[in-house]
Amino acid sequence: MTRSEIRPFHAARWSEPVIMEMGSPGRRGTVPPTSWASADAAGLVPAGLHRTEAPGLPEMSEPDVLRHYLHLSQQTMGMVGISLFGTCTMKYNPRISERIIARPYVADVHPAQDPSTMQGVLQIVDEFSQALTSLSGMPAFTFQPGGGAAAAFTHAAVTRAYHASRGELGQRTEIITTAQSHPSSPATASAAGFDIITLPVEEDGYPSVEALRAAVSDRTAALMVNNPDDMGIYNPHIKEWVDIVHEAGGLCFYDHANFNGVMTRLRAAELGFDACMFMLHKTFGVTKGGGGPAVGAYGCSEALAPFLPGPRIEKVDDTYTLVESPSSLGRIREYLGNVPQVIAAYTWLKAMGGNGLREAADLSVLTNNYMEKRILEIPGITKAFPEMTKRRLEMTRFSLGDITAETGVTAVDIQNRMTDFGIDAYWLSHEPWIVPEPFTPEAGEAWSIEDIDYWIDVLAHVVDEARSDAELVKTSPHNQVVARPNGAGLDDPERWATTWRAYQRKNGNH
Repeated sequence: MTRSEIRPFHAARWSEPVIMEMGSPGRRGTVPPTSWASADAAGLVPAGLHRTEAPGLPEMSEPDVLRHYLHLSQQTMGMVGISLFGTCTMKYNPRISERIIARPYVADVHPAQDPSTMQGVLQIVDEFSQALTSLSGMPAFTFQPGGGAAAAFTHAAVTRAYHASRGELGQRTEIITTAQSHPSSPATASAAGFDIITLPVEEDGYPSVEALRAAVSDRTAALMVNNPDDMGIYNPHIKEWVDIVHEAGGLCFYDHANFNGVMTRLRAAELGFDACMFMLHKTFGVTKGGGGPAVGAYGCSEALAPFLPGPRIEKVDDTYTLVESPSSLGRIREYLGNVPQVIAAYTWLKAMGGNGLREAADLSVLTNNYMEKRILEIPGITKAFPEMTKRRLEMTRFSLGDITAETGVTAVDIQNRMTDFGIDAYWLSHEPWIVPEPFTPEAGEAWSIEDIDYWIDVLAHVVDEARSDAELVKTSPHNQVVARPNGAGLDDPERWATTWRAYQRKNGNH
């Protein structure tokens, strides 16, 4: 296929300080009314919470603040570039969803209100829960977890509570996962106090049934897996896996992070799973936020429902109420979780409808297999487990290992160089020990054929550069806001700082 012409690109670049270093004394964006400082108003705040000195905030006018954040927005890729982000299929966030959750009947609702004053919100959350039940077969859901890892931890906590209720927690000490499962599964299981057994990947791209049988015992508390995995491989023996674990008395958890390629095609409960998780930002068109506004929707069977974190919504006649189960494991997060994101996901789901979901799944698989064919035409790029000849689903893990051996240019180098062409480059891998120099693009159903072709053309162009001018690629990016940072101190907790106070403290400015 003929490559398209590579378009010139250069990111906006501003010498922009952090906002805490900006402003001048006396500048204001707004002036609060004097009534705010009255004796009556001061009494609304408990004396123990009164400040003894003014907060160290920058003093700025509204135009100063607006200009600062416009500059920052111009220096990010955002929707400026083409982002086949992977492995999340970060869906486009429709503007209508953002408008809806900004309306007062969502934005101004406080979670501590009496349930009678937010019946509409509770109805939407309950109806979205029912929709996920239709997609998964799981009758009960909670939206408290703040992302996929929090949902995995929820399952580990539910597993503890379930086995404790049966008097078996002292015996059920092991959780089984696989080398290609998301790291959050073994990490959260370990955080919940379980020992971890990780099954190795074999020549067909997944652990064997025999390996699972050898790992299962009367100590097995649960199996935690994602399927398909981040290599796009679906384990065809998954129902047998579930039966093996159940026969030993363990629970089975389905990480549905890669649900896009199979939605409306399978239901976790029909495969025998006891619980599953959806990431709303990966499948249902809402923002991610890295543990902030993200939501990991955790669903489970009737047998596990009493242990879910509370409160839960219950409809009595025509009224929605909040109830607590006496067996609940407590809170994973506050209140009902991030309700505005749930409402945004509900909006996306209603707009798509059942036929839209099925078409989106078809397009995700079609797009990935089109990309795979084109990418494998680039000399030096291979895919993980090439002997596994079945079609991959919504993603394929590729390897740049041959190119690195030939040129010394790594997957990170190529990723950096692609940004010089306005490309928000590919996602790297959880498992570089399985696939050398891995990368995993994932277009899903959101990107046009023109965007996909251009993304692949830029990748091919950069691979050509690696062979003709390796140093150009190794020292990239050249057209971005910042050059390649010096990573020498990234692992030194005495140097890096994630807050302004920490930065001041570590630089001797208190």
